[in-house]
Amino acid sequence: MRELRYVGDPVLRTPAEPVTDFDRELRRLIDEMFAVMYQADGVGLAGPQIGVGRRLFVYDISNRKGHVINPELTIDDAEQVVEEEGCLSVPGKETGKPLYAPTARAAGVTLRGVDKLGRPVSVKARGMLARCFQHEFDHLEGTLYVDRLGKDERRKILLQAP
Repeated sequence: MRELRYVGDPVLRTPAEPVTDFDRELRRLIDEMFAVMYQADGVGLAGPQIGVGRRLFVYDISNRKGHVINPELTIDDAEQVVEEEGCLSVPGKETGKPLYAPTARAAGVTLRGVDKLGRPVSVKARGMLARCFQHEFDHLEGTLYVDRLGKDERRKILLQAP
């Protein structure tokens, strides 16, 4: 099974490439991503977080489970909601658990893309699901949640990370 990549790994800062092959390997990768996410007690996981620089992510949050390939994200409600947010790729040195910080995200989004069979996916989301979609989409752009924090808060988190 692939291992999580942590802050400092260049794959987390590199924009992911589109998925072009919808084959058995892709289906295996998605299954593996769910396994890694569950093992780490996460609610979402993007390809770059396990060293795969492809545009896909999996999620299981708020009684919604799925995956999306080559996603597009549209902001439906730009009102900023500040909630605690953490990341499997930004763990504490001592605990190995995600480090959390208040992070602003849009209140509502629509996620569009395709599934592992190339069928269209479209999900409207609010609350924690919207936060998860934005977080995972950021990973595909080479952005971490700490990039959305103020300078002092970002520094505080990164000093605690490996």
